[in-house]
Amino acid sequence: MPEPPHPLHPTRRFLTSMETSALSHVADAYPMPSVGLGRPEVSDQLYEGMQRVDRVPDELYDRYDVKRGLRNADGSGVLVGLTTISDVHGYNKVDGRIEPDRGDLKYRGYSIVDLVAGTHGEDRFGYEEVSYLLLSGKLPTVAQLADFEARIGSRRQLPEGYLDIFPRTTYAHSIMNVLQRATLLLYAFDRDPDDASPEHEIDVALSLLGRWPRVASVAHQAYVAATDGVRLRVPPAREGYTMAETVLDVLRGDEGFSREEAMMLDVMLMLHAEHGGGNNSSFTCRVLSSSGTDAYSAYAAAIGSLKGPRHGGANYKAGEMIDDVAEHVRDWSSDTEVADYLTQILNRQAFDRTGLIYGLGHAVYTVTDPRAEVVRHYARALAERKGQLDKLELIGRVERLGPQLMRDVRGITKPISTNIDLYTGFVYAMLGIPRDLYTPIFALARMSGWAAHRMEELYGPARIIRPAYNSYMTDQSYVPLAERA
Repeated sequence: MPEPPHPLHPTRRFLTSMETSALSHVADAYPMPSVGLGRPEVSDQLYEGMQRVDRVPDELYDRYDVKRGLRNADGSGVLVGLTTISDVHGYNKVDGRIEPDRGDLKYRGYSIVDLVAGTHGEDRFGYEEVSYLLLSGKLPTVAQLADFEARIGSRRQLPEGYLDIFPRTTYAHSIMNVLQRATLLLYAFDRDPDDASPEHEIDVALSLLGRWPRVASVAHQAYVAATDGVRLRVPPAREGYTMAETVLDVLRGDEGFSREEAMMLDVMLMLHAEHGGGNNSSFTCRVLSSSGTDAYSAYAAAIGSLKGPRHGGANYKAGEMIDDVAEHVRDWSSDTEVADYLTQILNRQAFDRTGLIYGLGHAVYTVTDPRAEVVRHYARALAERKGQLDKLELIGRVERLGPQLMRDVRGITKPISTNIDLYTGFVYAMLGIPRDLYTPIFALARMSGWAAHRMEELYGPARIIRPAYNSYMTDQSYVPLAERA
């Protein structure tokens, strides 16, 4: 029997009659020596040839001082812009050298540690306050915060007719892909989607802050319903709920949730709301915005960037890794046993065989990630309530032992700090959040930061971002098709 069609490799299927006819005309006009259509020679060149053609010698990057990954030779980011939105501090540059320093994260000049402590110290949710701060540049008054929350709440309902054409499933189930397409679909329900005025930009941002929790939940529940063969139920949007409460409500439904759980999720949303213009997804949003494209396209592109395992998708991998360590280490309290298994991971003998300890190391932070410190502090009470303190202690042991093992086994010399991703999966698991929603929740939180960066790019530099690439190739003379080997 012939192989079934493969969605990514069209050569692995039979040609249609129309394709066969078209190709036969080409073959008649240009007879080629012994190379049949669809034979391995064609496939090898098409699918593997670029590995030979597109390989630029490493020494040329040094010769031309190419900033690979938009990073300097010392690993620091190339300065490409100025921002008033946030500051991600992880080191100092002294005489051209990087000096490690304690990490700090500031939104509009306010330390994230103070923002979390300030709101939660008053026993109230803080994500909406942080969103207002990022979008407006100022902390809100009581009246301004209430109005802001009401504006988001009024936009939680999806447009009429939207769910009828909503892209609930994908070939390889990924809610991030669904969220991208769902965002682009909202363009069609906007009366003036290309309007780039501040008023319209704010309204789009607020509408996505209101709608994305339901979009992500519907995508997850649709997949579960299809898998289990049950009817999809779309819960109504609740009035007066914060972002954290809305996320848990659409996931839990009649099961409900506690205020303590919602407050823990609120902390996570605050910590993920913004992280500088240089992170991959925010920079992606700025690049698209600099071209003048619409808001929906810019945010959909940012979602696509965040999905990557080197960016937002790392929280999923870190959660998987901790579960794997917990399964294979008999005594979680033993430094020796934990270190032995982490060594196996680093030697590509365990977990996903990549040799990576997910959640350790960061592009900016060198000594500490302030977000990880905040999570560790606030997660302890919830872990105790849910009987998960031993798991939290295991994560702490990975955090303590991992950096030195990475130096000993992998020869890594740069400073290694804990990343918030090491704790994110653990916290979400305690909250009963499915793994396929870890990164979408990251996106819901980061929407405020993306919107702030988009508007700063739209109304600030006013120049399309266009970096340079040197060409590395030799001139070629055109050879007629029939004469090519």
